Amino acid sequence: MLLICIVITGLGCTKVDETVFDKYAANEFYGTAQGADVALASVYAQVPGNWDGVGYAGADRGWYDLNSMSSDEQVVPHRTTGDWELDFARLYLRQWLPSEGFIHNTWNWLYKSIFTANLAIDQLEKAKAEPAKIAEARVLRAFFYYLLMDDFGSVPFYTDNNVTVDKIPQATRADVYNFIVTEITGNVDKLSATRGGAFYGRFNKWAGYALLAKVYLNANVYTGTPKYTECIAACDKISEGGFTLHSGVADAAHPLGYKYFELFGDVCPDDETILAIYVKADVVGRNIFTIRSLGGTDGTKLLGYGAWNGSVVLKDFVQKFADNDIRKRQFRYGSNLYGPQPAGFINYSLDITSLDNPGAEPNQGARNQKFYPVTPSSSGGASNDFPIYRYADILLMKAECLVRSSGDAAAASALVTKVRTRAGLAALANNPTLDNIYDERGFELTWEGHRRQDMIRFGKFTQAHGLAPAADNHYLLFPLPTAALNTNPLLKQNLGY
Repeated sequence: MLLICIVITGLGCTKVDETVFDKYAANEFYGTAQGADVALASVYAQVPGNWDGVGYAGADRGWYDLNSMSSDEQVVPHRTTGDWELDFARLYLRQWLPSEGFIHNTWNWLYKSIFTANLAIDQLEKAKAEPAKIAEARVLRAFFYYLLMDDFGSVPFYTDNNVTVDKIPQATRADVYNFIVTEITGNVDKLSATRGGAFYGRFNKWAGYALLAKVYLNANVYTGTPKYTECIAACDKISEGGFTLHSGVADAAHPLGYKYFELFGDVCPDDETILAIYVKADVVGRNIFTIRSLGGTDGTKLLGYGAWNGSVVLKDFVQKFADNDIRKRQFRYGSNLYGPQPAGFINYSLDITSLDNPGAEPNQGARNQKFYPVTPSSSGGASNDFPIYRYADILLMKAECLVRSSGDAAAASALVTKVRTRAGLAALANNPTLDNIYDERGFELTWEGHRRQDMIRFGKFTQAHGLAPAADNHYLLFPLPTAALNTNPLLKQNLGY
């Protein structure tokens, strides 16, 4: 009270009932172009990765790690030096529990994002905002529900924030799937067709159709009813946007030697990138992936600051890449490695003896430099933007659906060949099989957050790979977090947990 009096005395008591002209009633404000963008910005702010498991990708212990470390493409092993806890290895080995921090973080992030999207939709609709803005908020919410349903199956579902956590009902996976499809199909054509510029990192029409294609691609997993023809139609809509594959030609200016790796640099090229996360370290998100992978002294020699000696790629995954595949240059290992070779660089071995007991030796495991750090960067992360959807993914999705639905392997071959040719490879000797397409997706999209979903769809996820033994089918879903079950008595745990 004393502080308030001092402030008022200092300002002087002249006129306190002035009209304030720069403030709107909420319904007026969110109905303006500026106000609508403010509402949307609050939702998009949930997407960049940051500490404590927040965001889609870029930092650690959240959605990206949960979905990537549980696949065959990467893991952070416990080290014989005592570095790194066992929780990353547990994900890779399919030993997770409902109490895992990754699961808790992912759940909390997605429900915070849904809450924020619900609020934005309510604000925009009450203000009678531009239909395209309302549609964008609805598609964003569908994106978060898609990630939630993909990981957990049947989940708490609500679209109105005026409900307490303990009263939110659990919807079946099929019902959530139907909601997502209805929301996207009802709104995608209201979205802007603008590429790049103000829509870099936002759901425009093309990103909306990319999301719809992903949902249809995995419909058989979600509901038992395939939607491959619908996925092809969504992919064809994206092709109307004029996307092409970014150049893969040699480029001496890039540390990894090819323009292909510009796709994972400072700004994702909009010739191929459909939706990306804008990152500027310590301002908007961060990208830790190469920094977390490199050994500490390698980080100092290559980047000027220490790295984490964390994420590795297992030998069987690396060796599936042909030596003349330019995408193999993302892996750093051996005495004649890809990328810069400053004096004293670390010679990483492909062989890893153990992930958890006693763990891996310090220099065991290939490292990944796909997101070769761009500035501003430090040991806390780099400013590489992150591609959520790329046109190469769309071509491979369509190829897969052609083989699955119509058996038109010849048409699928032309699509796969485009991706392989860009990577410096010849066309396949024969029309592609589903296994060929599965492998090509691994070559093209590794470390981009798609692998767990692909492994499940192709029936590979519970098979043995690398140092992971075969697992029971209940691991196809993550468990609902213990804390969520304790909070909401309406929830039923997934089978097997």
